[in-house]
Amino acid sequence: MLSKIKHDLPAGLVVFLVALPLCLGIAMASGAPLLSGIISGIIGGIVVGSISGSQTSISGPAAGLAAVVLASISKLGGFEVFSSALLIAGALQFLSGIFKAGFIANYIPSNVIKGLLAAIGILLILKQIPLAFGYNSGHQDDFAFVQANGENTITHLYHALFHITPGAVIISFLSVLILVFWDIMPFKKIKFFPASLVVVLLGIGINQLFRFFEPILYLGQKHLVALPAVKPGDLFSFLHLPDLASLTNYNVWLTAVTIAIVASLETLLNLEAVDNIDPHKRQSPPNKELVAQGVGNILAGLTGGLPVTSVIVRSSVNINAGAKSKASSVIHGIFLLLAILFLSPFINLIPFPSLAAILMVTGYKLAKISIFKEMYAKGWKQFIPFVVTITAIIFTDLLIGILIGLAVSLFYLLKSNYSNPFLLERNQLQQGETIRLELPSQVSFLNKAGIKDTLLTVPAGSNVIIDGSKADFIDNDVLELFDDYKNVVAPEKQIMLNMIGIRSAYQLSDHVQFVNVLDRQAQQQLNPEQVVNLLKSGNERFRQGKWNAKYFRHQVNATSSGQFPMAVIISCIDSRTSPEIIFDASLGDILSIRIAGNIVSNEIIGSLELAIREMGVKLVVVMGHSKCGAVGAAINAMDNENIGFVTRKINPAIVTAKNISPVFDGGEFSERVEHINISNSIEEILNCSPLIRQQNHEGKVGLLAAYYDTATGIIAFKSLIWC
Repeated sequence: MLSKIKHDLPAGLVVFLVALPLCLGIAMASGAPLLSGIISGIIGGIVVGSISGSQTSISGPAAGLAAVVLASISKLGGFEVFSSALLIAGALQFLSGIFKAGFIANYIPSNVIKGLLAAIGILLILKQIPLAFGYNSGHQDDFAFVQANGENTITHLYHALFHITPGAVIISFLSVLILVFWDIMPFKKIKFFPASLVVVLLGIGINQLFRFFEPILYLGQKHLVALPAVKPGDLFSFLHLPDLASLTNYNVWLTAVTIAIVASLETLLNLEAVDNIDPHKRQSPPNKELVAQGVGNILAGLTGGLPVTSVIVRSSVNINAGAKSKASSVIHGIFLLLAILFLSPFINLIPFPSLAAILMVTGYKLAKISIFKEMYAKGWKQFIPFVVTITAIIFTDLLIGILIGLAVSLFYLLKSNYSNPFLLERNQLQQGETIRLELPSQVSFLNKAGIKDTLLTVPAGSNVIIDGSKADFIDNDVLELFDDYKNVVAPEKQIMLNMIGIRSAYQLSDHVQFVNVLDRQAQQQLNPEQVVNLLKSGNERFRQGKWNAKYFRHQVNATSSGQFPMAVIISCIDSRTSPEIIFDASLGDILSIRIAGNIVSNEIIGSLELAIREMGVKLVVVMGHSKCGAVGAAINAMDNENIGFVTRKINPAIVTAKNISPVFDGGEFSERVEHINISNSIEEILNCSPLIRQQNHEGKVGLLAAYYDTATGIIAFKSLIWC
């Protein structure tokens, strides 16, 4: 514990120095009493920090909720009524954590969340520019575009141009420069002090210099923070108790739900971001965090504070300051409590332009250009909802803007589910073209329209496979669609339908009407070129992991009365080169002859003749492969016991390879021998079998050299060989 305190104590102090001006600035931007920001900082640090399961997150009033608070106070008619809404919001958050609703944040589109944060950033800049210019009209009562007094954001900026206070401009300009360039200062010891604290101290110092040396530039009380002096004995007199009589007000409950949703989402998203930058990659429990935030907001509502959330800026400062545990959060809250008890006279010297500068730079960090570039690079489906959310929030208000953004994002979600609800493949198989629909892991009612339109466009007489083997959930509406298609549409259009992999729990069992095996008619219609193309397609499916459904039980029944293979494959005994697998073949598709080094003997040639004469195969393939052990044994002159019967058949290929190029490296030479050995086997087949030579000459049986790469799974096919 003590080993962590030595890191957490200075980290808590640094976070306090950052949090103090931010608490005041956010309270000011929220239109709330300045002390409310400090109260929430104390609650977020001490109470939420103690309950939370996060070791690095810092909670307090957040800029992201300033718009909600400002609009709510104006709408409800007072801060005490707003406190009642905050009390209810805290209770809702607490219950959401108890009922484990933390997963909900995963379903909010990131483009809407990023649009929300960017819009808040832009609003912070637009709303603080007048204060930076020294124009404090006292009428800027909410973050909505149109304000209660008839002005809007644009007219407020316009009026600020005619009420510029030189002293305010000087302070805000210097403050922005410091905030922007502080992190790139060459003096490391200076950078230990947070830029926001330096800005506050600078603002106080410059304004006091104006007071004594240039009174015309001095900013009076109208432009300064007005935090009441709080003595320890009078602390409770400054707390704003909630107006409990307003709990029956519908608008109070609507505001409470809004605060609970926005605060919870911001907390959960910030929590995920903080966990990502934690050097120890500790994971914070989201449901426990909702409970902690709920308790914090209940207390904030009871004492006159602002909504509390996890705050990414303070949390990142906490991590960068070397915090090891959540003790740093509690320590920063204690420092805030001591500040309002003993530092009020000093805090009241802070000029509004200093706080406005802090909030403007904070706003820029939320809405910097790189965020727009990042969203644009993700495509229009991400960028358009992002921009629409920003625009809607700026020109309406926060809640309406979010709803508009969600509606646009939902439109693109529905469009995506309609156009691409599943994997659709058209495969040329032994029995002809087959249309295969592979369902995703989750098939909801949103997918129904796309699946229905696709199935209805299938031509009459087609072979269709609906593969649900990867589906963990299929909505009942989609199951009813499949059932109607199986019982009504497919029979009427003479569609052969296979439905496989749909779990028995859905009361829709596997349904197989066609089996992809060769019969005599299909075999006789094939020519050697078509067989080669089928083998190529099979290897492509093998490499992509898109194997055809085999229905082995049905294939056994279909081939029980006879076999009609299309090709015979002579390959090595290597365990990595099983022809049935690497060609994605079904039962009865191919005859496989496996022998070390894919060499040829009289027995093998006799087997080939039997396959051609009695079984009607159309193609003979001799397939070698990379890193062949038999070829390696021959190169190393291994002929122990019976191994010599194999290696002596490969030796002619070694001699030929040496004659081509006597200088070689081991791997290149072995591959050359492997290729020559394939050609030698084909030549021996033609020389030793008049039957095969005649069938080849007549174009009935093709011969083909193939080479399998054991590293990639790719089979290289040579051209068909004809006499």
